[in-house]
Amino acid sequence: MISRTLLLSASLLASAAFAQPIPKDADSGPVQAAAQAGAGPFKAVVSAANPTASEAGVAILKKGGSAADAAIATMLALTVVEPQSSGIGGGGFIVHQPANGPLGTIDGREKAPGVASPSQFLGADGKPMPFMTAATGGRSVGVPGNVAAAAEAHKRWGKLPWAALFEPAIRLAEGFTISPTMARFIAFGQDSLKKAGPEGRALYFDKDGAPLQAGQTFRNEKLAATLRTIAAQGPEAFYTGAIAEGIVKTVSTAEANPTAMTMADLAAYRARVREPVCGTYRQWKVCGMGPPSSGGVGVLAMLKQLERFDMKGLGMKNPVAWHLFGESQRLAYADRDKWLGDPEFVTVPVQGLTDPAYIAARSALISAGGRIAKAEAGMPDNAPPRIAAADNEVAGTTSFAVADAAGNVVTWTSTVEKTFGSGLVSNGFVLNNELTDFNFAPEDQGELTANRVQPGKRPRSSMSPTIVYDSKGKPVLAIGAAGGTTIIAQVAKAIIGVLDWGLPVEEAIALPQLVALGDRFAVEKGTMLEEMIPAFTAMGHAPVATALPLKLNGVQRVTGGWRGGADARGEGRPAGY
Repeated sequence: MISRTLLLSASLLASAAFAQPIPKDADSGPVQAAAQAGAGPFKAVVSAANPTASEAGVAILKKGGSAADAAIATMLALTVVEPQSSGIGGGGFIVHQPANGPLGTIDGREKAPGVASPSQFLGADGKPMPFMTAATGGRSVGVPGNVAAAAEAHKRWGKLPWAALFEPAIRLAEGFTISPTMARFIAFGQDSLKKAGPEGRALYFDKDGAPLQAGQTFRNEKLAATLRTIAAQGPEAFYTGAIAEGIVKTVSTAEANPTAMTMADLAAYRARVREPVCGTYRQWKVCGMGPPSSGGVGVLAMLKQLERFDMKGLGMKNPVAWHLFGESQRLAYADRDKWLGDPEFVTVPVQGLTDPAYIAARSALISAGGRIAKAEAGMPDNAPPRIAAADNEVAGTTSFAVADAAGNVVTWTSTVEKTFGSGLVSNGFVLNNELTDFNFAPEDQGELTANRVQPGKRPRSSMSPTIVYDSKGKPVLAIGAAGGTTIIAQVAKAIIGVLDWGLPVEEAIALPQLVALGDRFAVEKGTMLEEMIPAFTAMGHAPVATALPLKLNGVQRVTGGWRGGADARGEGRPAGY
């Protein structure tokens, strides 16, 4: 399986966003496979990165559950069937639009424990650790937030009893068939799983130490028991008592990088209700997640900086359109690296970054004829002095979207960060390595960075769950992605595909991907963008064709109801009724 892994171009390895090789999920190109990953119209729909998880969400909808109920059931099911990417041992962000009422966003991002420090990921020589050394084991684990986020969503928007939402996931944990994708990721992530601790080794490898294979029946009895406990006793059972004790023991006795997380760290965790980040793109309204996510600000900036260009007229096959998209990314990512962080610890000038006048000034730097020589961060209103610093966010994560028959819509991006997170498993679930999303070096050029490690702080994230509204205020698209720093560009691309190029959601998702950060200009290998490399070069770029960590899921309002779209590069499929 590992022989099929695609290594990224050496020119991109300087960016931690592209620092891991990517297991190849599909042999066919994304456009050819797109028809397999779209379905509808439905009265109600779920789109997740695993078809079993989509069906788990639909089962809750059919029982009369709300979109929030179905999203919670989907997150729990993904804990079982997509453990390499997300689950209750990680965190995420929820964007929810009720059929009647205000938009709500919930921050379930993981938090650094009390023992964390700005020098957390510095070696004995005072230099940043190698990423995999830092990410494996206890040092990288943040206090998980997904259960608290689910509880907050259920309190606000749920209809069915809490315990009912766990039933599909519990049945799956009692036995399901390992998919080819899960098998590839077990093989791909085996170093972390084997180095971190005994529970992961026992769960994901056979008696001879070989990774489990596709087609085998997988039973996770410890996870089934954990889910039953949380279902019966409520979310408090995750943050106190035996489950919390198990997390603390696993982190503090890890074979790699043991760290003193405490019961008080877990008991103190709270999901936060945040203000959404909203703005306009042409005649549409676009809303996403606020800090510590950089997704809401980043997606809006990428789109609105393109507003003065005729993206529809240029069309999806025109290199100029993709050049413009790349330039907009470079500016948005530069602002992200400088200004975004946990708003409870640093001043984040969200209003200044999203001000139409500021974005227009940034857009004025973009030319259809050539490349910006150096894409630097701007100076929005009310911004404090700060130095820019790149991050270490790597490809991982999952995202899912739900629309119910009553008109409620939700998109939730959930993660354990890299493949199988820290490699640690406790009570049957994978523990995240989310703390490596902080800057490893707390200072740059003598200045403290916004995203440095601090006790109780939430690391900056690229997760970008986003809802788009028409001119009448009705949600028409809910979408999100996985893939580290590339997430923001993936979501913006799909929105352009739907709004400017008139594509159904699955075809917008299937569009080839371009990711431009700083001087790096990566195009998805084997797609029409690779054929445009001479044109990109003529415009001043140094393009590289490479594999990219891509995985999008979304739902779109269409005539007759809702359509679901999933990324055909992976195994995701929508489901509905």
